[in-house]
Amino acid sequence: MTESTETVITTSGKTQPKWLALPRMILGIILILKGISFFQDSTLIESMVQQTGLSFFDQNAATIAFIITYLNLLGGFFITIGLFTRWLSLLQIPILIGAVIFVNAEAGMSTSNPELALSILVLILLIVFVIKGSGPLSADEFFRSYTNAGQKTGYTKKFFQ
Repeated sequence: MTESTETVITTSGKTQPKWLALPRMILGIILILKGISFFQDSTLIESMVQQTGLSFFDQNAATIAFIITYLNLLGGFFITIGLFTRWLSLLQIPILIGAVIFVNAEAGMSTSNPELALSILVLILLIVFVIKGSGPLSADEFFRSYTNAGQKTGYTKKFFQ
């Protein structure tokens, strides 16, 4: 496998620029911080869920708030380190769509709403990482390379150069 400073061919056969690891890590940290804020004020997330106006969400607001909080915390951590990035990004997308449509619609869909801009940015990044995956600087790639290290040549040197 050849390696350049710009693009790396991962063991899964896909190419991805190395710099994309930084936005992935920032995305994970944003999700962790949001999860912490939901954890600290669970009534806030419950009231947001109840404000959707859908009866299913109204009846199960506490459970849905719990799920959203822990998906943000765990998903953010795993996305930050690059483990199961595609799957956890896919799980986060419905939450962010709900945040953009229901929560930010209440606050006003204007460009002066910083929460709306952050929600849209996070949603775009989640879609990018569902498509692109975690990339060469991730736990996913490390474990893929580690499992191939004894069977194929070139995999052990990849992380120790």
